[in-house]
Amino acid sequence: MNGYCADKMTKTTFPPSMISRPVYGVLKPRVGALHLIVADGEGAEAVADLVAADPSILPKCHILYTAGPNGTDEWDSIAALGAKQAQKAASIPTLLFRLARVLQDAPMGAQIYLTGTEGLMGQAERDVMALGFPHADIQKEHRGSTVRRVQCVHCKGITENVKTDPFQCSHCGLHLFVRDHYSRRLAAFQGVNIDAEDKGVIPAAVERFK
Repeated sequence: MNGYCADKMTKTTFPPSMISRPVYGVLKPRVGALHLIVADGEGAEAVADLVAADPSILPKCHILYTAGPNGTDEWDSIAALGAKQAQKAASIPTLLFRLARVLQDAPMGAQIYLTGTEGLMGQAERDVMALGFPHADIQKEHRGSTVRRVQCVHCKGITENVKTDPFQCSHCGLHLFVRDHYSRRLAAFQGVNIDAEDKGVIPAAVERFK
């Protein structure tokens, strides 16, 4: 079960799992020509910690932020940091559109920091790497909600912000078991039909992701 650290309730400790499951660290300032920060929800707190560790990054800092899936909106704290550029997006898709535009002009040596929910970080990491930025230049720190972005392996549809296990696919209606297997290409966990062998035998849904 996911546990929360006592010092900051937004930090999540994930138990050991299969090798494909993402592992997160703590954002640390590095030397770079650009500090591109992508965050949602409680990720704003990790951004504040990053800046506090080295305020000298602010003149080269571009922050893209959106509210979290649980409604957490800490934009005011982002705006108050004094970054060279800071933009708030209405949604993750809008944020990713802006991210693609920023990456087109990003200089060599840009450092990229992702923080907040797994859904945001996974999609941003996918898009950053698709444009040729090395994985070593991307740091990730999880904060806030643990809801999952899940792909149904049967219809290939993706359901956002899954809280329960099992859950019903929003595309084909199958009841799916949420696996820890993660696809970096899709930025999603996998959901597998839970009653494939015993039709209609479906365990009660339990809220595993908050």
